[in-house]
Amino acid sequence: MKIVIAGAGEVGFHLAKLLSFESQDITLIDVDKTNVVYADTHLDIRTIRGDATSIAVLKDARIDETDLIISVTASETTNITVCVLAKQMGAKRTIARISNTEFIENQSVAGFKEFGIDELISPESLAAAEIELLLNQSAFNDSYEFENGALTMVGTSLTRTASFVGKSVKEAARIFPELHFMPIAIQRMGTQYTLIPRGDTIFKEGDQVYFMTVKGGVDEIYKLTGKAKKEIKNVMILGGSKIGYKTAQDLSSSFRVKLIEKEREKAIEIAEQLPKTLVINGDGRNVELLEEENIYDMDAFIAVTGNSETNIMSCLVAKSKSVKKTIALVENMDYFQLSHSIGIDTLINKKLLAANTIFRYIRKGDVVAMTKLNNMNAELLEFIAKPSSEVIGKKIRDLDFPRSATIGGVVRNGQGIIALGDYRIEAGDRVVVCCLLRSINKVERMFS
Repeated sequence: MKIVIAGAGEVGFHLAKLLSFESQDITLIDVDKTNVVYADTHLDIRTIRGDATSIAVLKDARIDETDLIISVTASETTNITVCVLAKQMGAKRTIARISNTEFIENQSVAGFKEFGIDELISPESLAAAEIELLLNQSAFNDSYEFENGALTMVGTSLTRTASFVGKSVKEAARIFPELHFMPIAIQRMGTQYTLIPRGDTIFKEGDQVYFMTVKGGVDEIYKLTGKAKKEIKNVMILGGSKIGYKTAQDLSSSFRVKLIEKEREKAIEIAEQLPKTLVINGDGRNVELLEEENIYDMDAFIAVTGNSETNIMSCLVAKSKSVKKTIALVENMDYFQLSHSIGIDTLINKKLLAANTIFRYIRKGDVVAMTKLNNMNAELLEFIAKPSSEVIGKKIRDLDFPRSATIGGVVRNGQGIIALGDYRIEAGDRVVVCCLLRSINKVERMFS
């Protein structure tokens, strides 16, 4: 697939890096010489220094032969312009990064597809949605919903109180036959090794386990893992960034929200725009300020300033004050490996969230949703089974499925199903597959 990326900033570079691993034909455009030189020396891709809104630059990028153009510069106007021009010049699909979430909420009204923009993404809006989902599944450190919650993936670290620690997957299934979930991926404590569990796989204390479950099944997993569902009422947000603002806006209807912003003018502006949020002008790194604002009474602390280290350190302070749930926004992907060992519940990265959203346009076989599992070399892909797909009409146990992949569940007619060996996939089924990176191509072919 030929892909052009406009913008070599944090999101654009990260996307180019991920896509280059998959042997895609990538061209990266940026007006900044430093960004272009850095990308050119670190990635095996084609780079062009220039303004992506220039018709000459787009011609140089062979836009008429392009399958997908992704415009992720820092300028919303530039991204919209690039996509409109690219579509007129022959690009097959276009994706624009925007910051105004009103555009996403009113896509049909504004008619963006008629302009030539196939998809709008907002990393800030994606991050805010991720935070809200994590608060609603408060005992888990990772969560993702398919088809409005018909299937839900949750990740948790197993403690000795989990009733199936020391048992195999088969044994656990026999002991709890009435439960509606299945394990789809495991990472052993202290390793970077991801395994797709089979019947004889033993659950161990300290495992990071990802489960797929249907509606109502999340409560079953709470009981089974020995996790208590932490009721979240009071939330403190550090940082009035776009993500902080959007998160406060989304949460204020369901939670009591305090937002701390260092810049006075910005704090006043946010307070005027978000009347349900208590906005405090101050430095959230100041422990005395946090104590004055009753951090001890907070159920969740969310740090989304522009500085990863500030976010991590402030979450550690919050954890030391007995805050139940801490979430930190980080830019450095290497920090993901540290999150559980240093005591922060969840790290989020807007580059990864944006990449997850964009990746479904690159996958074959009608992928409609995907997510990467945090700090694991596995992906969750949701396919729509076509009449011509190899998987149609066969029992799951009879499929020539790679051992490094597993079917986590199926959504049929809006109903989530944990599909076991006797289940037959039909055309139109939405099938969620968890697979290691090495097996993705084979799985895609089976659904194409």
